[in-house]
Amino acid sequence: MITFELYKLYTWIWIAAALVTFIVLLRITAPYGRHTKSSWGPLIDNKLGWFIMEFFVLIVLSYFVITGSNIQSVANFIIIGFFALHYVNRSIIFPLRIKTNGKKMPVSIMLMAMFFNLNNGFLIGYYLGEFRVYSLDWLQTPQFIIGTLIFAVGMFINWHSDTLLIHLRKPGETGYKIPKGGLFNYVSCPNLFGETIEWAGFAILTWSLPGLAFFVWTFANLIPRAISHHKWYQEKFPDYPKERKAVFPFLW
Repeated sequence: MITFELYKLYTWIWIAAALVTFIVLLRITAPYGRHTKSSWGPLIDNKLGWFIMEFFVLIVLSYFVITGSNIQSVANFIIIGFFALHYVNRSIIFPLRIKTNGKKMPVSIMLMAMFFNLNNGFLIGYYLGEFRVYSLDWLQTPQFIIGTLIFAVGMFINWHSDTLLIHLRKPGETGYKIPKGGLFNYVSCPNLFGETIEWAGFAILTWSLPGLAFFVWTFANLIPRAISHHKWYQEKFPDYPKERKAVFPFLW
């Protein structure tokens, strides 16, 4: 069994790695989606890639929760349920909804994303399996109530924005269009904004070091991604709305 001190040290190192990654991704655009490049090695169907890189985090988290020494509480199961709700959508529902037949992503990107997810699954699963059992009273704390509200708002923004993107093209249409509606009227990537808000809420509702690590990594991955998307839209569409920000309404 890993001691809590060693666990904390590893988690802080993981957070530091996120900060380095953030700086790197501000300079290098990850080559998937509209930025896909064959120069990053073999490609895989993007729907299959999404499933592989997102689903196995649930298996890892479940393994450490089930095999851990803690007896899980109702509050723990609710927290696990929040986590699982996001990843069931991201790994199964979302790939089935997107209309990207024939599109590819680099296997290298899939593996890096998978490593990120598995590591976070370990940190949260091991924390709940070995170190923390939330009491029923935790559900009445300001941290849990406020964090849950933020998590729910972020998830709604993320899902609603994904829906607008999925229905942007009419049947048979190809190519890219300027997204409109919802928070797309204010930012280029409200889906990424929503997911960032979502995991900020998770960090608050768990009030934990692994929750913080997950949020920092989400920020480090998604904010540079949003900036790249924003620049891509501006370059591709001369009439792209100038008042739109990249990810945070009215700010950035």
